[in-house]
Amino acid sequence: MIIMNYDTIIVGGGIAGLTAGAYLARAGKEVLLLEKNSICGGLVNTIEHNGFSFDAGLKALEDAGIIKTMLHDLGIELPFYPNPVSIGIEDTIIALTERESIETYKNLLIKYYPESVNEINRLIPIVEKFSKYVDTLYAVENPEFKDLKNDRDFIFTKLLPWLPKFLYTLNSINKLMMPVESYLQKFITNRSLLDMIAQHFFRDMPAFFALGYFSLYLNYFYPAGGTGMLAKVLEDTMRSHGGEIQYNTKITRVYPGIKKIYDETNAEYGYNTLIWASDLKTFYAHLLDNNLDKQTLRALRKKQQEILLSRGGDSVFELFLEVDEPPETFKAITTGHLLYAPSRKGLGDVHKGELETILAQGNSITKEIVMDWLERFLALNTYEISIPVLKDPKMAPSGKTGIVVNFFIAYDIFNVVQQAGWYDEFRERIERGVIEVLSKSIFPMLKEKCKHYFSYTPLSIKNWAGTSEGAITGWSFSNAKPAVSNMLQVNKSVQTPFCDIFQAGQWTYSPSGVPMAILTGKIASRMILNHN
Repeated sequence: MIIMNYDTIIVGGGIAGLTAGAYLARAGKEVLLLEKNSICGGLVNTIEHNGFSFDAGLKALEDAGIIKTMLHDLGIELPFYPNPVSIGIEDTIIALTERESIETYKNLLIKYYPESVNEINRLIPIVEKFSKYVDTLYAVENPEFKDLKNDRDFIFTKLLPWLPKFLYTLNSINKLMMPVESYLQKFITNRSLLDMIAQHFFRDMPAFFALGYFSLYLNYFYPAGGTGMLAKVLEDTMRSHGGEIQYNTKITRVYPGIKKIYDETNAEYGYNTLIWASDLKTFYAHLLDNNLDKQTLRALRKKQQEILLSRGGDSVFELFLEVDEPPETFKAITTGHLLYAPSRKGLGDVHKGELETILAQGNSITKEIVMDWLERFLALNTYEISIPVLKDPKMAPSGKTGIVVNFFIAYDIFNVVQQAGWYDEFRERIERGVIEVLSKSIFPMLKEKCKHYFSYTPLSIKNWAGTSEGAITGWSFSNAKPAVSNMLQVNKSVQTPFCDIFQAGQWTYSPSGVPMAILTGKIASRMILNHN
């Protein structure tokens, strides 16, 4: 048995764990980060294949007053490219380049849903209002990353004038935590229109955040070398300060009573403090309650039940295409980041009702029924299409174009087909179906010019990133969430039933994303430094 002891051990090499590790190492702490894969990054990664660079997971970054502030605070130089977003329906594509683009978006909706012009005119002011909410939330650099003792100019010229607006906005958005699809049903009766808007703004996200996404679309940026560079620079920074990173290490047991964890080889790791920056269901499933006092044990039992009975949120299917066509062809069609619906009809009952019927039948469902559903689902869905080479010219071989197509799809349907024994056939049908849909609509050359493709399914994401239900946004928004959802309580988000164990990442705060993962990692590191 190998025995190692550290001031702090971090489990999980995603953005939250890397942020915590960089700050703790900079403070001189003896810190070890354990990552179950051969590389860090988790859902923020860039993969190389046949000379193409593809972003797996996140396709662009929004600052939220956190990312760039964190990089500056750590002394990290990371070049960025603009990441303009486009929205398309059938044969019309618009670019979102400025706040006034919301008028262009309105006209796009009216073009395809003229019978709903009054509902659209009611919607647009709401989008504008919610976008202003988001603008206010992220209007200043997050104070967590600022030296408030010495930066008096920031305090008096930025922070203090901003705080009343921030508190007012928080009070407003706390009333808008329902999924955006449910919110839109209050005033939009046209089901196709409702579907389209919900798919443009993430149907299961809280209403304030989803409809405020218009503001984020205008401020996306793209790291030179791909989104995975964010993980790489944090990894390099942590190492530069003496932090250790150990790959291919999967933790299988946690003994909080004796401050030890064990990996699948039975190697033992002792810690003074622990940060779990990975899937929380896994953490609470691996906890062993030996040597815990009764009060801690009661708190643990309550939290375990809450966590283990909860469910992860949306998952996605990601298709990676290697196309023998120059980037200029695609640049004439769209920007490097596109939300595209090949049909104005919307998903309608295909998204929920029909799928729920299929899932209810489980293994008794026939392949023909599932494949018929899938064909209609792919034809009516909205796709997020990223073309990295249109943002960074080094992301594909000369004269060629890499494309990433992803879309939300239920994790459970992949479980059904896997148990039925035709998972690979289902996956291949999706790959061919997406190429067919896009070839008949926005990219007519795609079917002929695509020379190679591969994909990640929700099961792939679960296995790779270790996320329950293959979730990419933490907990489901359709059910009660075992996570803090109020920014005024964000410090509580990293706390566990144990005074020397902290949590960080997408599962700790809702709604989550890279900025919140970074913030929770920073807060966890700060609490450990204060703890010691």
